[in-house]
Amino acid sequence: MANTSDIKNGLCIKHNGKLYTIIDFQHVKPGKGPAFVRTKIKQIETGKVLDHTFSAGHSIEIVRIEHRPYQYLYPENNGYHFMHTETFEQVFIEGHLVEKPEFLKEEMVVTIVYHADEENPLMVEIPSFIDAEVTYTEPGVKGDTATNTLKPATIDTGAEIRVPLFIDIGDKIRVDTRNGQYSERIKD
Repeated sequence: MANTSDIKNGLCIKHNGKLYTIIDFQHVKPGKGPAFVRTKIKQIETGKVLDHTFSAGHSIEIVRIEHRPYQYLYPENNGYHFMHTETFEQVFIEGHLVEKPEFLKEEMVVTIVYHADEENPLMVEIPSFIDAEVTYTEPGVKGDTATNTLKPATIDTGAEIRVPLFIDIGDKIRVDTRNGQYSERIKD
């Protein structure tokens, strides 16, 4: 068993019977009273983020997880097929375990997080940024570059995002998958 001094960002713990990952933490030593650790934890199954405070020295159960590289192959029914990039082993992952599936592209390399002791997949993490081509948007007008106005656009993964007015069909753009927002236009 570990204690609160072992807490660090990215650590996976079992808390109240569920798996959580530490997003952020802060050791607090007030002038009066005992020290404590204020954390922001994310439940792995649901993605729900909670604020939780542990008293100093509190025992925590660390769960060993592994990050494995897989290549996205294709969707099927309510899940997705992936292939390990080194062993070429193929796995089927249920749809609810994939973060932001609307940004999946064929042959994209993702990270599948496994519970190392039980060999269960916990979640699929896609890259923070993807390069995509705009497949549909309203035509841009020359000179519409100075405002911060956005318009809807569909990218080649099928996701709909908001882009600046100067983006046209066929433009290559970079998308931040964490928030689904346009990041920049990619020059050829």
